Amino acid sequence: MMIVHTRSAVDEDLPAILAILNDAILNTTAVWSLTPATLEQRRAWMAERRAQDMPVLVAEVEGKMLGFASYGPFRPWEGYKHSVENSIYVDPGSRGQGIGRALLAALLDDAKGRGMRVMVAGIEAENTASIRLHAAFGFAEAGRLRQVGRKFDRWLDLLFMQRMLAD
Repeated sequence: MMIVHTRSAVDEDLPAILAILNDAILNTTAVWSLTPATLEQRRAWMAERRAQDMPVLVAEVEGKMLGFASYGPFRPWEGYKHSVENSIYVDPGSRGQGIGRALLAALLDDAKGRGMRVMVAGIEAENTASIRLHAAFGFAEAGRLRQVGRKFDRWLDLLFMQRMLAD
């Protein structure tokens, strides 16, 4: 049985985070960016998360970093300050092995501990693995925006799922 350890990301994790993200950009519809990210962009992203006091977590198995996750503000206005949107990315060779589950569980615990009320996930509507993962943690479909994105010469639907974190 594989033991997945989650922890807060450190600057030394950025090259591995970048590699996982760029694989998702180039090969999947999990993220709708079309251009690979740079290390400088990831550094700025990490600094922004830290400035917002938002987590960036990584998952390791036997000391190897195999995934990362974060959440950030759902919308930029003060009235949304108790709602966050998550992002979870797993190394392509490690998908389906519990890395995403460990990261989502850690994100939920963190968000609850910070008094967040709702966590939202924006998922490409055909990404059944991510939809199943979120549903297993109590996320429910909250809406679908049809053909709001385009990648790989096709239109993409955005499925929103949400989970209440507080009563």
